[in-house]
Amino acid sequence: MPTGVHLRDARQQLFDAAERVLLRDGPNGLTSRAVTDEAACAKGLLHRHFTDFEAFLAELVLDRAAQLETQAHTLRETAGTGTVADNLTGALTTLFGPVPVAIIPLITCRDELRARLRQARPGGGIAILAQVTTAVSVYLADERAMGRIAADADIDSLTLSLVGGGHLLFADRDPGPPTTATVNKLVTTVLADVVQRRSR
Repeated sequence: MPTGVHLRDARQQLFDAAERVLLRDGPNGLTSRAVTDEAACAKGLLHRHFTDFEAFLAELVLDRAAQLETQAHTLRETAGTGTVADNLTGALTTLFGPVPVAIIPLITCRDELRARLRQARPGGGIAILAQVTTAVSVYLADERAMGRIAADADIDSLTLSLVGGGHLLFADRDPGPPTTATVNKLVTTVLADVVQRRSR
């Protein structure tokens, strides 16, 4: 990589390289050397822009978590259209895409990374899962306000069931991610009662 590369360009190239390593080799394969080798740049570049490798990982996670905000906004815009189950099926499939699912174990297996993320975003929760949880919760609240699910629906419990169940479905991608039908079955089962009671 040429010297004098703009900071933003260098950061993005390093993030993209780290993402490729993470998807290919898993959390244990994600080292500073693996990232710079993948980015085809000098080893010192990463440390020129980040204080240490944990700082790099924290910024990577926060960058990818921020990308979920766009997907959360898209989910919210579906409120009142289509069916609640279909909207959530599509959203969970997107929100639990390959990159978010690969980042979650990276966070859970690195104590220092979790500590840095807590400093960067106080309030608890695991980054990525926190974004998915917020997206689903806000969407369900909107649908409840529109009368498409029961007025007494427990949004927190529904959200935990959908996010927890969704994560379990997507966490094991061997031989591949779950089918749309499998995700839809989970969503339909979780929502069955509150959808049936919406007009009572």
